[in-house]
Amino acid sequence: MTAPITSPPAPGEAEDPPRTTGAEQPGDDFDRDVLPSPPGATAALLRSLLAPLRARVTFTVLFLLLQQAAVQAGPLLVAYAIDRAVPAFRDGDHGPLVAVGAGYLLCSLAAGALQYGFIAASARVNQDVLLDLRGRIFRHAQALSVDFHERYTSGRLISRSTTDVESLRELLSEGLQELITVVLSFVYISAMLLWLDLGLGAVAVASFGPLYALVRTYQRRAGRVYRQRSTAIAAVIVKFVETMNGIRPVRAFRREAANDADFAALNRRHERTNGNALLEMARYVVGSRLVANTTVAGIVLWGAYRVADGTLALGVLAAAVLYLRRLYDPIDRLGMFLNSYQSAAASLEKIAGLLAQTPSVPEPATPRELPPPVSEHPGREVVFDAVRFGYRTGGEVLPRFDLTIPAGQTVAVVGSTGAGKSTLAKLLARFYDPSGGRVLLDGTDLRDLAVPELRRGVVMVTQEAFLFSGTVAENIAIGRPEATREEIERAAKAIGAHDFIAALPDGYDTDVRKRGGRISAGQRQLVAFARALLADPAVLILDEATSSLDVPGERAVQRAMTTVLKGRTAVVIAHRLSTVEIADRVLVMEHGRIVEDGAPAELIAGTGRFADLHRAWRDSLA
Repeated sequence: MTAPITSPPAPGEAEDPPRTTGAEQPGDDFDRDVLPSPPGATAALLRSLLAPLRARVTFTVLFLLLQQAAVQAGPLLVAYAIDRAVPAFRDGDHGPLVAVGAGYLLCSLAAGALQYGFIAASARVNQDVLLDLRGRIFRHAQALSVDFHERYTSGRLISRSTTDVESLRELLSEGLQELITVVLSFVYISAMLLWLDLGLGAVAVASFGPLYALVRTYQRRAGRVYRQRSTAIAAVIVKFVETMNGIRPVRAFRREAANDADFAALNRRHERTNGNALLEMARYVVGSRLVANTTVAGIVLWGAYRVADGTLALGVLAAAVLYLRRLYDPIDRLGMFLNSYQSAAASLEKIAGLLAQTPSVPEPATPRELPPPVSEHPGREVVFDAVRFGYRTGGEVLPRFDLTIPAGQTVAVVGSTGAGKSTLAKLLARFYDPSGGRVLLDGTDLRDLAVPELRRGVVMVTQEAFLFSGTVAENIAIGRPEATREEIERAAKAIGAHDFIAALPDGYDTDVRKRGGRISAGQRQLVAFARALLADPAVLILDEATSSLDVPGERAVQRAMTTVLKGRTAVVIAHRLSTVEIADRVLVMEHGRIVEDGAPAELIAGTGRFADLHRAWRDSLA
């Protein structure tokens, strides 16, 4: 049995940044669901999504313009029928009435055909916009640095690409049609009413004042409600994803009841915000219908008196009433647009805030290439030159750190929790940039290397040994997608993974499923080592690669490590002292500094910290 190196963390020190599990650190921008974004970013995002589709959007709007023209011709035909065609029919002239009927039929057919054309064209525009937006979110999230993902929960990213994108879909597919319909109806009908009768038209136009006030009030109040609702549903998703991802500790520590209570509280909050949104909608609908019905009643009464005294034609009054109903019905539906708009605006604000985030580890403006290796082996020299580093949510982890690792040397790093071991590995992998000093690879600052060049030179194998859904062969070839099957199998054989892979139901074509759940932890680690060997990096980082394995699994992985590390520069973060046996050199870290440095045998023979740890480990084996 191997003994892990354990000791209390130093006060005020933290080896890794605190991981967020739905509740971020106070004072961090990530404690809010809406990430900060530049002014106008939301509108700019919408414009950038529609700009490539400008011609198709124009074509789509033209369909709706013509469709509304066909629809709004109906009341004019009714007025003509009442005032001209019916009297002519009484006098034996059937032509005007037949013309009215044919005209109404043609307008109806044209309106239907144009409506179909609009729906088909707008559906293509909508899907292209959503396809573009989802792709942007996914690509941008992948491009953001590791520190972003350690603070911004995956549940929120899922909410951005699902719930928030769906809100935009509703706006594009339904809301914009309602808005354009209302605007066109207002323009067409106002012009027609004023042309038919100036007095009736003036009364109808005057009614838009209180309707406008209602719309503005609803827009202001609903905006707050929909931002709250969007935040509430995101919190529900975050809690759900967090619980399902951590289902093992949930079961182990009997957190089901507590999680159920937390989820119920978040669910009730979502229910309240939904109810508030419905109440705001109800207030708007009731108010708009009150204004509409009052105006129609007033115009009917006034128009009837005028028809009776002969100053207004009956057909004109009938057309005016039909136009008013056609005008106020869309204004009712304008509430549906505002409903979609407020939801989409809140969602777009969050998406724009996400897309406005910039990587804290940026690509170099003028990238450099690594110089050719100076020796036959693939390793490269690593230098930490006056490096300082601290996480945003904690104190300084590396106050000043200097270290040189010659090319081809394997260095094991040991120390207590919080000493800075994993921070050292993350800086070398350039998951973070130092706040001071430089990390050099054969004399080249890592910040000057393009990401593909860096990833070819430096590979990190973690304790988790994450595998993606897909075949074993695909997982091994992640570092070199162009590798042949023969090269993949050769890497697996060198590591000692070939036998267990060949015994799988479909061999190298076996789907390992989500997170590699079809194979054991030790087997996943062997696949990860085969992946690293195939990638053929100059520098290999092993971050506690054996800490979660049993003794047989650890021994298999250690044999694989010997193969992988041969000739390479390696930094091995050692959780178990048995791992140190393969190292050329051991570093003991405390409080972000190296307190011991030497060959394993030399340090064991001494009287320092590592000798004490080694004696304690040997005693535990006895």
